[in-house]
Amino acid sequence: MKILFIGCVESSYKLLLALLENKICVTGVITKKESKFNSDFYDLSPLCKKYDIEVLYAKNINDDDSVRFIKRLNPDIGFCFGWSQLINEEVINIFPKGIVGFHPAQLPNNRGRHPLIWALVLGLEESASTFFMLDSGADTGTIVSQVIVRISYGDDAASLYKKIMDVAVKQELQFVKELENGTIKYIVQSPSKGNSWRKRNRKDGMIDWRMSSYAIYNLVRGLTHPY
Repeated sequence: MKILFIGCVESSYKLLLALLENKICVTGVITKKESKFNSDFYDLSPLCKKYDIEVLYAKNINDDDSVRFIKRLNPDIGFCFGWSQLINEEVINIFPKGIVGFHPAQLPNNRGRHPLIWALVLGLEESASTFFMLDSGADTGTIVSQVIVRISYGDDAASLYKKIMDVAVKQELQFVKELENGTIKYIVQSPSKGNSWRKRNRKDGMIDWRMSSYAIYNLVRGLTHPY
């Protein structure tokens, strides 16, 4: 099974590294040379060079250069882990087995933006590591793997990020095997269930001293490194 990998952040690096270390076939990588948008941006090109994998730097995953790159490499499936653009259905349909996406939340709950930050700021006691098939919506596709991750009082953005990635790497290696041997079980998300988180803005990061001490604590731990 030939995988084309798409990503440009720290989680992308960890998930790509796990594939390569386990000798899983990655036929090419689409990434970014730099990003002012992603606070956890990670340059994947040194890793690709080490494993002799062809790289395309893309600003828009849906542009003609990306489409030509994908078609030329002729992958069976795409893995899109850590990319802040929706992929058009026309691009998804190039892949015979579709594209797997990743969202660190308990889908269908908490779709949308900034899932780790919102989970901490709102004081949630658990989140999840979820892999799903991309479709025309945002985080709405069929789930292929989901594991609950507990959030402790002492967690901040960095420790929760690590917790979820430790779980996600194990999931990834497992569902790759299941995809290859045809034993994977899909869970369809109900469109009538769940919720979506909005994009945060600068005002969301301001401390209002009328807030409770616990709310202030949650805000600070949600917006520490890498956010």
